[in-house]
Amino acid sequence: MSSGGVSPSATMMEKGPPNSSEGQQGWFSARNGSGSSLDLESVAQPLALNPWDVVLCISGTIISCENAIVVVVIFYTPAFRAPTFLLIGSLATADLLAGLGLILHFAFVYFIPSEAVSLLTVGLLVTSFTASVGSLLTITIDRYLSLCNALTYYSERTVTRTYIMLILAWGASVCYGLLPVMGWNCLGEPSACSVVKPLTKNHLILLSASFLAVFAAMLQLYVQICRIVCRHAQQIAVQRHFLASSHCVSTRKGIATLAVVLGTLGCCWLPFAVYGLLGDCRSPALYTYATLLPAAYNSGLNPVIYAFRNREVRKVLWAVCCACLSSPLPFRSRSPSDV
Repeated sequence: MSSGGVSPSATMMEKGPPNSSEGQQGWFSARNGSGSSLDLESVAQPLALNPWDVVLCISGTIISCENAIVVVVIFYTPAFRAPTFLLIGSLATADLLAGLGLILHFAFVYFIPSEAVSLLTVGLLVTSFTASVGSLLTITIDRYLSLCNALTYYSERTVTRTYIMLILAWGASVCYGLLPVMGWNCLGEPSACSVVKPLTKNHLILLSASFLAVFAAMLQLYVQICRIVCRHAQQIAVQRHFLASSHCVSTRKGIATLAVVLGTLGCCWLPFAVYGLLGDCRSPALYTYATLLPAAYNSGLNPVIYAFRNREVRKVLWAVCCACLSSPLPFRSRSPSDV
């Protein structure tokens, strides 16, 4: 689950026209000083740049560049056709769209203000962030099944299952993203707005609850993964007469991996998900920006955690970096298990 999108103005004006220079403007501007209305119509005077919006736009640029590298590497490397790499490619594609969505929304709001275009970019952000979290869940499921069904993992059944998971994840994400465009927004009823305008309070509650459910499922799966890995390490240590310390090392590695994966996701998305459940249109815009920015950063950390840590991906990147100096050696992937 995720909720991407836009934020209200950081400082609401008490008097004056919607876009007067008095007060700091955000992606949406308040009308009549209530702080709960939206005014997306074109105006004569341009919006004053909000530093938070600039940071989000710059973050979107970095996110797009990172994930574009991952998408290109996976797409142009024939060896990366295993189910695991397809899931990583799905994650990188979703995060790439999220970064582009942040850039496009900034450009449209400040340079081409339009209600219709704004709804489209909000829909893109909701779709991409939701697909990103959904792809993380599919990766977790794939890791769990690869351990439980190690003997049959490399089969056509696994490929079919991977495509089914991707279709379900992206299908649900597109449905979430189409809701604001199809009319489930608060443009006609400002009092129904959430902390992320123009999403309604009920829509954001649905997105936040979906994320919490996904996070709980991932937590349970990774706990099971750690148990399986630790049990296998203990069995190997007993069979090969290793010292007990080797089992402790494997246990610590499993716990460290669990902490990195879930810790990153939780630190980035939990504050925004909880704030989405508790806040409303009267909540300070500063809190929205402060929780939305870390959520966006999760899309920048995903390539580091799921792609750049992989040995085979690093080999391809290193070969590309060295291509100008010498001819790259033929590359052949051994296994996606190091993801």
